[in-house]
Amino acid sequence: MERNPMRRQLAIMRQSLFDQGYLDEQFIQLEELQDDANPNFVEEVVILYYRDSARIILNLEQALERKPFDFNKLDGLMHQFKGSSSSIGAKKVKAECTLFREYCKSGNGEGCTRAFQQLKREYATLKRKLEAYFQLARQAGPAETACCRKE
Repeated sequence: MERNPMRRQLAIMRQSLFDQGYLDEQFIQLEELQDDANPNFVEEVVILYYRDSARIILNLEQALERKPFDFNKLDGLMHQFKGSSSSIGAKKVKAECTLFREYCKSGNGEGCTRAFQQLKREYATLKRKLEAYFQLARQAGPAETACCRKE
């Protein structure tokens, strides 16, 4: 059992992100790429995701302001956003991307607008939760990997 109470709290927080459907197995795959040489790999990837996806969200907002809707352009932007979201395991965000794209394919502008608003809420919620998770991870320090220490 983990002796460090912060590490235990971190494990519980991490599990809740999966249990509540915010993250999927892709996040685990990212974690498996993290090692002593790159101890902040996952956090760095998530930071890049939020930095780069902010531009896509802005482009989507601008495209949704133009009438009539250019559903091909909207779908292309959302395809890009969905791919980025999938790469970090953002499960709820990815689901909203899928819904948005379905509305694009059926030419439903009102549906696109509603799905986009929900997507932005899920995106912001995940960002807050991951920021708290990574902050706690920094405070907890590196995980103890050795079972026995020689004195």
